[in-house]
Amino acid sequence: MTQSLNSSNPAAAQANSIDDFKQNLASVRSRIDAAARKAGRDPASIRLLPVSKTVPEDRLRLAIAAGMDFLGENKVQEVARKAELLADIPGLKFSVIGSLQTNKAKFVAKYADEFQALDNLRQAEALQRRLEVEDRQLDVFVQVNTSDEESKSGLAPDDVREFVNQLPQFDRLHVKGLMTLALFSDDSEAVRACFVRLRELRDSLRESVPAEMSIEELSMGMSGDFELAIAEGATVVRVGQGIFGARALPVAG
Repeated sequence: MTQSLNSSNPAAAQANSIDDFKQNLASVRSRIDAAARKAGRDPASIRLLPVSKTVPEDRLRLAIAAGMDFLGENKVQEVARKAELLADIPGLKFSVIGSLQTNKAKFVAKYADEFQALDNLRQAEALQRRLEVEDRQLDVFVQVNTSDEESKSGLAPDDVREFVNQLPQFDRLHVKGLMTLALFSDDSEAVRACFVRLRELRDSLRESVPAEMSIEELSMGMSGDFELAIAEGATVVRVGQGIFGARALPVAG
């Protein structure tokens, strides 16, 4: 039977206080725990990455006070702006989860702690150069287009092995795993197929990646489908509207 996914998991009520954020966080973490236990997994093996795109600084300070210390952003310049505005908060980290033009690699190298959308060598080269300038390291995920949609970034699954084998030359980049954006659909089996494809690709790469590399993480699942992603092995789920509430713009995530 086809299960409705995205429409059955609406955005949380918009959080405008520390207590609101704590409540929304608790709700999402409860769902993560339940999904993990149903799948026979340890809930502690799954990292929640709050996606704070379009959320202004004043609300972010409330979210951070509620317990968030690692935020996901789609746009590189938004990371740079928020990192500077929130520079007084110790230990705050940012993950860039959107596509990257090479001329903006300097912002990722300076402000981000993680980049989840690596999908070409020009990006890797640009990041390596800028990370050398900043004397920093960067955790990265290789983005894979598991839905075969032309509108989405990411490598075709068949191209990932060759790409990954070229990454050890970039010693400032630390490959952690794979990332995907599933098909945005109410057809649960079509969505599940994207997650299964990423997990099976990760499993097939484990035996052939360079010795100094460990590809274990799977970043997959958003507000409307993260429980299904957990059932298929997600170790990072990216949740925006389930924590912050509906956005002003009709953006999926």
